[in-house]
Amino acid sequence: MAFNIVLIEPEIPNNTGNIGRLSLASGCHLHLVKPLGFDLDEKAVRRAGLDYWKKVSLTIHESVEAFFEKHAHDPMAFFSSHGKGKYTNLQYQKDMFLIFGKESLGLGDALREKHQGQLFHIPLFSEDIRSLNLSNSVGIVVYEGIRQISVE
Repeated sequence: MAFNIVLIEPEIPNNTGNIGRLSLASGCHLHLVKPLGFDLDEKAVRRAGLDYWKKVSLTIHESVEAFFEKHAHDPMAFFSSHGKGKYTNLQYQKDMFLIFGKESLGLGDALREKHQGQLFHIPLFSEDIRSLNLSNSVGIVVYEGIRQISVE
C-alpha cells in the first residue's frame, strides 16, 4: 500500500469517483469521512459508471472524530491552500495518511489550526482561482509521494 488518501466530508461524487480510480491505480487505500454529499449504494455507484468501485480499498468513517480517534498515532499530512509548507517539501512515508477537505470549504479552521506543522499546499500561479479541483490535487500529491518513495 502506497498511502492512505483521506477525504473529509466529500461533496461531489465525480471527484470521489476519480479519486477512487486513482486509489486503485496507485495502490492507495481510500478513507471517506462522513457526512458524504452523495450515496454510495450499489445503484448509485453503478449509475455513476464506477464499475471498478468494488475493487477500491475503502474504509468509511462515521465522523471526523471517529477517524482521528482510530488513527491518532499514524503519520499524517494535511493539504490546504492555506498551508505554509509546499507539498514537494513534505517527506512522504509509506502508509502515510494524506488528508484533504471538502470541495466547498477545504479543511475546517479547527483542523488547520491544530495541524499547522503538518499543513501543506500546492502552489497556484494565478490570483484568479482559490484552489485546484480536489481530484487533481489528490493526484498531484499522491504521485509526488510515489516519486519520492520510488527514489529511496
